[in-house]
Amino acid sequence: MTISSSLAAGVAGLNANATRLATISDNIANSNTYGYKRATTEFQSFVISENGSGGGYSAGGVQASTSRVIDEHGPLVATSHPLDIAVTGRGMLPVTPETELSGGATGNSVMMTTTGSFRADANGVLKTESGMVLLGWPADANGAIPTVPRDSRGALEPVVINFNQTSGDPTTMLNLGVNLPATETDAGASGTALPLSVEYFGNLGTSESLDITFTPTVPATGMSNEWQMEIRDSASGGTLIGDYTLTFDPSRPNGGTLQSVAVTSGGTYNAATGALDLTVAGGPMSVSIGRIGDPNGLTQLSDSFAPTAITKNGSPVGNLTSVEIDSNGMLRASYDTGFTRTLYQVPLVDVANPNGLIALGNQAYQVSPSSGSFFLWDAGDGPTGEVSGFAREGSTTDVAGELTSLIQTQRAYSSNAKVIQTVDEMLQETTNIKR
Repeated sequence: MTISSSLAAGVAGLNANATRLATISDNIANSNTYGYKRATTEFQSFVISENGSGGGYSAGGVQASTSRVIDEHGPLVATSHPLDIAVTGRGMLPVTPETELSGGATGNSVMMTTTGSFRADANGVLKTESGMVLLGWPADANGAIPTVPRDSRGALEPVVINFNQTSGDPTTMLNLGVNLPATETDAGASGTALPLSVEYFGNLGTSESLDITFTPTVPATGMSNEWQMEIRDSASGGTLIGDYTLTFDPSRPNGGTLQSVAVTSGGTYNAATGALDLTVAGGPMSVSIGRIGDPNGLTQLSDSFAPTAITKNGSPVGNLTSVEIDSNGMLRASYDTGFTRTLYQVPLVDVANPNGLIALGNQAYQVSPSSGSFFLWDAGDGPTGEVSGFAREGSTTDVAGELTSLIQTQRAYSSNAKVIQTVDEMLQETTNIKR
């Protein structure tokens, strides 16, 4: 019956607009919630099949469907904490509920969020106030990230930062820039050995030294331009770890630069890099003395013995002072000795259809059949954006737009209520015909 279908359509309109009102109220309530993605309600007409030859029409009404616009990005809001993290562009941070880590478990589920204010708890685990734990790939001792599967949760671990930790950085590379006096290789020179001690840091953060002596070869006549270089390691009790014969070029174009390096004992000389491959007590060390003809390494000029440029990596034991994340998701710790170390890489999770993700509480999302499976990208690579520290992503709610929609929804709701009121009056009139 046409008049009955009008009543049903009016009721459907009330329900649909009530649903839309719920999404509007949710959006407005979360206008200041970091990382909130606004919800939308779409209406579709519901048509009842009918025989048009009868001249009647049956109203089907309206259906409401809600969705969340997850691929829409809110504005970045600057903060003062380095572990306030947001994603600029596509991709989300991998997280897992704190409850899954209880009892020492590592957790199996991967959730994702676009922003979070992460702080270390009593065990050093980085998590939000709502209990979402940040996940990442741990770096090895050299700060490198190993090869890991990108389509599974397997290699991801909870990020743990112990702010009371200390760390040292052993020296593995040393550049030796020294000028040797040319006059000491002249006939009649004293032939006195020239000592040089260079500090380096061992595997346990201890201060050690390479004790180097340069002994000139004094000829009977003329200039030899030759030196004997011996290198001893204090960490091994002064053991000789390298003995080399250095010959310098006396020609006009390359005067004073290395002409040849002959290995008597110890590590080899790499002519391509200009480095000696030594082995100290703690392991291998590369000591650069310069390539053949290189004026930036060892030189033999004039009558002065002077270290011109001695540089090295490594540092003594230091206390952790701060942790920051860079645009590529590398979580680095800084120590009071100036040493920095990569601890974790936080990848970005991406899916084919972000709007198909299942929305959970605390601005977290989970994959679904509609979203497709996830893939873990390095931040800034592929389709994903970058990671920003000292920032939070704001809500995507446009309050002015929501208030406009609120007025429209109120009028539509009132109009549907008027339809129901009119149908009621018509039915009452039909009832009165019999009286």
